[in-house]
Amino acid sequence: MGVETVVTSSDSKRGAKRARVLLAAKLQTPSGTIQARLRDLSRKGALVECAATPPVGAELVFERGTTTVPARVAWAASGRVGLEFEYPIDETELLVHIGRAKEPAATPPRYGRPSIALGMSATERKLAKAWSVAVGLNLPERGD
Repeated sequence: MGVETVVTSSDSKRGAKRARVLLAAKLQTPSGTIQARLRDLSRKGALVECAATPPVGAELVFERGTTTVPARVAWAASGRVGLEFEYPIDETELLVHIGRAKEPAATPPRYGRPSIALGMSATERKLAKAWSVAVGLNLPERGD
């Protein structure tokens, strides 16, 4: 999945750009590790979905890949938690591995003359050569 960047207006309560994502993350709490899904990320905080919801005000550590940052639960609702990071992060480091799907490598154009053996395996070329001799045709040695 790619990243959708959402720019909030300057008069909004949130001044930081947010990126909407769907990535695995972890919340390290005093009572244990909670598996979570990162849904929204900015320099100042994150929105995560998780089965076990920590209480508002709980101190925890947000983990995603090699990024770990202390955070506080700013709000909690059924299955969703808003985190406020202790310090601003560089969200591009966290999202650096996400990109658009790569286009399949295009086959380079061929500018030669068409050949009956084009795209044939070695065995198929041998059979075509034998057939061409039987009917009196002369096939080229290499078809590619």
